[in-house]
Amino acid sequence: MNDLKHVLAIAGRPGLYQLIASTRTGLVAEPLGGGTRVSASARQQVHVLDEMALYTIEGERPLREVLAAVGEVLKGQEAVPHNADSALVMAEFAKLVPDYDDSRVYVSDMRKFFQWYNALVRHNFFAAGSETAPEAAGASEAVDAPKPKAAKKKAAPKAEDGE
Repeated sequence: MNDLKHVLAIAGRPGLYQLIASTRTGLVAEPLGGGTRVSASARQQVHVLDEMALYTIEGERPLREVLAAVGEVLKGQEAVPHNADSALVMAEFAKLVPDYDDSRVYVSDMRKFFQWYNALVRHNFFAAGSETAPEAAGASEAVDAPKPKAAKKKAAPKAEDGE
């Protein structure tokens, strides 16, 4: 599974976003599929998927572990749509995450989980053998090929006063 450290959920905005840069007053993000960059102020609720957790019977379980486990069970295929019937969403979630705490995980949480999971599947976050974000993978390829350094130019000789 790819790294979720730069994948964001911004309150009031649909879908998931890739962190582009931090600014003095907030951050700049881009939708996972590409598109118009958006800025989020420090007052908006921005959640990093890597830091989120799911309530289980034993306690909290990191969302990245739950997503990875579901990705392995479904072999990287999409799950039920988030807008499916509530009974179907609940049954599928119980089958995929049997140890969830049913008193603290609501149907709306399950729908959001499936929405995020399916978005990550569509953007190849569950591709076999990949451990970095798609943008980071492209950046590491560019780092591997060193750029030739430009030769320093020698200063022009100083002109003497008599010439």
